[in-house]
Amino acid sequence: MNEMMNCPKCEGGNTYFDGTINICPDCSHEWLEGEEGAGEEVAKDSNGALLADGDSVTVIKDLKVKKVLLWLLNEVPR
Repeated sequence: MNEMMNCPKCEGGNTYFDGTINICPDCSHEWLEGEEGAGEEVAKDSNGALLADGDSVTVIKDLKVKKVLLWLLNEVPR
């Protein structure tokens, strides 16, 4: 690889080759040399299956338990 190319995601010129892949430190995008569709993002689910338009997904977020909640749980008669 003689010449560095611009990042396909952000078009930044601050890219480098780390021995296996090209990296853009500006947007953290990584791509292989000559990779087709380098500018396209691919959506995958938690199992690695590709998602297509129209697929339904459920987003789950864990919430932290506060000390107040623990205090309330101890005050509830059992």
